[in-house]
Amino acid sequence: MARKIIIDTDPGQDDAVAILLALASPELHVLGVTAVAGNVPLALTERNARKILELAGRADVPVFAGCDRPLSRPLVTAENVHGQSGLDGIDLPDPTMPLQTGHAVDFIVETLRREAPGTVTLVPVGPLTNIAQAFRNAPDIIGRVQQIVLMGGAYFEVGNVTPAAEFNIYVDPEAAAEVFAAGAPLVVMPLDATHQALTSRDWIEGMRALPGRCGPAIASWTDFFERFDKEKYGSQGAPLHDPCTIAWLLRPDLFSGRDINVEIETEGRFTCGMMVADWWRVTRRPANALFIRDLDRDGFFALLTERLSRLP
Repeated sequence: MARKIIIDTDPGQDDAVAILLALASPELHVLGVTAVAGNVPLALTERNARKILELAGRADVPVFAGCDRPLSRPLVTAENVHGQSGLDGIDLPDPTMPLQTGHAVDFIVETLRREAPGTVTLVPVGPLTNIAQAFRNAPDIIGRVQQIVLMGGAYFEVGNVTPAAEFNIYVDPEAAAEVFAAGAPLVVMPLDATHQALTSRDWIEGMRALPGRCGPAIASWTDFFERFDKEKYGSQGAPLHDPCTIAWLLRPDLFSGRDINVEIETEGRFTCGMMVADWWRVTRRPANALFIRDLDRDGFFALLTERLSRLP
């Protein structure tokens, strides 16, 4: 039986690849895509989500718009990384599939209440605002979540938006703190792991050579996306952060990590949004997350190539 997931996202080129990887994998049943403000404002993230689904020929997957700002602070966006549209790199047609009329938070709550307990996994690859708000609105759903597999934070790699903080956590640290304290089973895909998922020119050109629409779109997105990391880090490719969450659901054997305690800093003058990961277990606080530190890069890209080549 396919694992039921809700993808909570702020597309984003790497978000797009994550969504496409999930859609290409029969082991996963995408119940819906919920958009949140993050990389770009909500009006663009929900629009981008619909563009991606139509690109994949999956207009049957519902898209819901969620929170348009963090729980208690102004929105910070990342057009400098993802472009003004959030999906710069290729011009996709305006989506024709409808945006669902309900709120993303209500969809999350209603889905978790409707489905059997422990059968729905949440996959947030943007700020955690929608998830935190759902838990605030309906605490009874927390115990019904099978797992939360999220992209965010860092420990050894430290920050990418401040010296201490990774973007997804930094945008809404209060939301992240609430989700990490909620008690739902957590898998954390931080920069420590995702920075090992670097694209190569051969892989990008392989995507470009695929027949159909999706492969060339992925290549074009990656061409645009990788320019930022090459300039900032001097790397040879772009880290595909968000697809790591989907790859973990499909092939957890490609990853290694440790069950540890993770807290989120919400007040530090220089460290707000920092993920305080107790890798060495010095605090003796109980573990609340599986923190992924390493991945098998070759296995990861082999999986992506095999699955993404199935798309139209």
